[in-house]
Amino acid sequence: MKTHVSGDEARERLGAVRTEVAKAVVGQDAAVSGLLVAMLCGGHVLMEGVPGVAKTLLVRTLAEALAVDTRRVQFTPDLMPGDITGSMVIDSRQGELSFREGPLFTHLLLADEINRTPPKTQSALLEAMEEGQVSVDGVSRPLPRPFLVAATQNPIEYEGTYPLPEAQLDRFLLKVVLPVPDRAAELEILRRHASGFDPRDVAAAGVRPVAGAADIAAGREAVGQVQVGPEVAGYVVDIARATRESPSLSLGVSPRGATALLKSARAWAWLTGRDFVTPDDVKALAHATLVHRLGLRPEAELEGVDVAQVLASALGSVPVPR
Repeated sequence: MKTHVSGDEARERLGAVRTEVAKAVVGQDAAVSGLLVAMLCGGHVLMEGVPGVAKTLLVRTLAEALAVDTRRVQFTPDLMPGDITGSMVIDSRQGELSFREGPLFTHLLLADEINRTPPKTQSALLEAMEEGQVSVDGVSRPLPRPFLVAATQNPIEYEGTYPLPEAQLDRFLLKVVLPVPDRAAELEILRRHASGFDPRDVAAAGVRPVAGAADIAAGREAVGQVQVGPEVAGYVVDIARATRESPSLSLGVSPRGATALLKSARAWAWLTGRDFVTPDDVKALAHATLVHRLGLRPEAELEGVDVAQVLASALGSVPVPR
């Protein structure tokens, strides 16, 4: 694959990634789109779903289709920060300390069940997610590029989970909920398994690399050229302000959240073949970009109010520019 890639070539190849992922993963198109948007924005994705809805398989298949390195960390209650960042160890041959890289040193990190580990270890991801580097023994070490954390979590009502702190949640560009598949999709999953599909061997399912790091870099550059009109920027700001004024919320969308929504909308506009953002792009990405950044008031929680409903109400209260 040639080194220089045009924006059109990158869009075509990244679009083909969806087809490749579908060879192994059934019915999770929204999650695939979210991961591609995050990759183009240099962001990270929080994936929520009950066990068994193909969160792990999705990330492994995406890495295969993108021809990027991937590593997986199973987050457990006894996982230490150094287990993911790396640590200084004694080199028996040299008789001195050397740095042993942790699993963060990859392109696509699957942080499995991130809310199974205590906050101290969760917070070890912060610098890596925000700065693209880790600091060990006073030395900052850059991570490979591209770098994306795809963290999975079980719903918070499951036993043995630690809710992610607000600072950690804010580092995720998107939150994608992977639903239990409908009947038709579940039948297709069973048909594939009956035909010999092995989720541990996605290459055997016919998944092949169709894009690479050069396409991601070209895509990021092209996304940066997508135009944002003043009316669209105003629409994003008005949505953020509407959440801050909601009586049901103790925490509305911050300026960082508004910026994240704009970035996501630009990436989505580019993926769909446009060089400008529309209000529909903003609406399409609003839920995934904003819902995890909102905090309900205690009285609203007691009344059974759902944060997604509050966001939908805030979106409905903002006039859509024409």
